[in-house]
Amino acid sequence: MPKKQSKRYRKALELVEAGKRYSVAEAADLVGKFPKAKFDESVELAFKMTIDPRKTDQMIRGTVRLPHGSGKEVKVLVFAKEVGAVEAAKEAGAEFVGFEEYIEKVTSGWTDFDVAIATPEAMGEVRKLGRVLGPRGLMPNPKTGTVTDDTAKAVQEVKAGRVEYKLDKGSNIQVLTGKTSFKPEQLLENAQTIIDAILKAKPSAAKGRYIENCVLSSTMSPGIPLDVREILKAA
Repeated sequence: MPKKQSKRYRKALELVEAGKRYSVAEAADLVGKFPKAKFDESVELAFKMTIDPRKTDQMIRGTVRLPHGSGKEVKVLVFAKEVGAVEAAKEAGAEFVGFEEYIEKVTSGWTDFDVAIATPEAMGEVRKLGRVLGPRGLMPNPKTGTVTDDTAKAVQEVKAGRVEYKLDKGSNIQVLTGKTSFKPEQLLENAQTIIDAILKAKPSAAKGRYIENCVLSSTMSPGIPLDVREILKAA
């Protein structure tokens, strides 16, 4: 049986004009007009891409720092053995910092954190945690700046609103863009920053349209389809 839509959801859906493709500015304004949930909902951009994730020359992954932050409180785990790296991570605000004790905890299935950072020296052991960290998207990776000797900078960037984008197996990319409590202009600037990063990351092997579809939505509300032609025109 199809899931019954809530009264709040139906009211939000009435605000989305059927068949219309919205500009990024219009969507950022509209998502803030939806009936509010009992919590500060996350706002996301979802892209349907035309590239093939099975081909290594078409895989895209990276990070982007949002000008107004993500609105999410991020709990950070730093794997480090070096005293300097450990102290720097702690001073930067990482919730969990250490090595052997956290290797053991994660091996046992503990994942009560949002981002994992590791020094290159620590990665020898951290790689063995792939079975736990990999499926949850928590494995440190040089491409996302989470394998580094500069633990302070990595922690600060994550805390300040650096978000990750990655093409999944279904050729989709979902990126946290902010919260419904953000002002429309803040959501607009965050969304445009993400879109610019996705466009810039276009692989040379990608031919044709690149972005097939794009939707802005909040946690409990319907998606707002964006005008992809406008997005691509700005590339």
